[in-house]
Amino acid sequence: MAIDIQLDSLPAGPLKIAALEGCREFAKVVDKDLSEMRRKSPLARINFPLKGYCEDSYLVDFRCPRYGTGEGRSVINDSVRGADLYIMIDVLNYSITYKVCGEINHMSPDNHYEDLKRVISAANGKAKRITVIMPFLFGGRQHRRTKRESLDCAIFLEELVDMGVSNIVTFDAHDPRVQNAIPLSGFDSFMPTYQFLKALIQTVPDLHLSKDTAMVVSPDEGAMERSVYFANILGLELGMFYKRRDYTKIVNGKNPIVAHEFLGSSVEGKDVLVIDDMISSGGSMLDVARQIKEKGANKVFICTTFGLFTDGLEAFDEYYEKGYISKVVTTNLNYRPPELLTREWYAEADMTEYLASIIDHLNHDLSISEIQSPTAKINQLLKQLDRD
Repeated sequence: MAIDIQLDSLPAGPLKIAALEGCREFAKVVDKDLSEMRRKSPLARINFPLKGYCEDSYLVDFRCPRYGTGEGRSVINDSVRGADLYIMIDVLNYSITYKVCGEINHMSPDNHYEDLKRVISAANGKAKRITVIMPFLFGGRQHRRTKRESLDCAIFLEELVDMGVSNIVTFDAHDPRVQNAIPLSGFDSFMPTYQFLKALIQTVPDLHLSKDTAMVVSPDEGAMERSVYFANILGLELGMFYKRRDYTKIVNGKNPIVAHEFLGSSVEGKDVLVIDDMISSGGSMLDVARQIKEKGANKVFICTTFGLFTDGLEAFDEYYEKGYISKVVTTNLNYRPPELLTREWYAEADMTEYLASIIDHLNHDLSISEIQSPTAKINQLLKQLDRD
């Protein structure tokens, strides 16, 4: 955190955080980190007379109850007048339930999004500024039109801006170009590169990241930009798979993958890092891992920002037992089933401190370029790995 700059940078307003039910446990940790950061800041040490700057908690008390029909509403019990309000939401948390005419329903991304709009509406224009923190971008995979179809992500972004949201914070957007839908509003997409490497170093004791022992592989064309950054900063060679699809069929809303074809130098004897934004069902990722092992790779490490595991964990258990995968790293930015956390092949990249730093920078209207590209921290981490 740029503590020296903060002496000349006053907060945009009193900091308040409204965490929707799907991410409240995660938000509590972010809130705790923020409180500790503020107590160590120079503004706190010089007893800066700004009400609400150093608080035990910045979380706002609010509820989103539902009627028996399933209709919802939002009630904010704390004042947000003049506040710099940050609304946190996890649209992927399917563990939250509600009743419709006595029947139990699980919250879908659409349900979470509607609750977000209710909270914005309940703030009723009283907040000085509203920022939405949505790690997994709602509708982010429906970001372009290839036929007569909806543009969900663009519509949602425009809708939030029309409601008064000034900035949207997300992580590893499926395609960051969706921000073109709101060119005059704030849109920040952060990458968990440093956190991935930190998690790997902490959980893989014999990890060696040199050009002779390791390689980065992109599982498809869409993940190339992430993989290029990883390969460049680590000084490793880069390979890529591309998906050959059957465009004469549609299965589960998409053209099925016929095969994954590999482009790149030999992976034989090397540890391979596979980088992507998400694991959905995991089928294509596991197929890529199997092919890499069959080409003679030593170990395969999968790093993805979001682990959805929509088809369960059994396939990953099987591939781990067969040696196709050695470690799967995902962040804690979205809900993960408790059984995932017990798996030997799983490692968590903790994002709470990073997000707390982002919120603190934004509240002070400080530049975030440093934390968007953590090259210096990664280099320091690699030096420590070499010494060990």
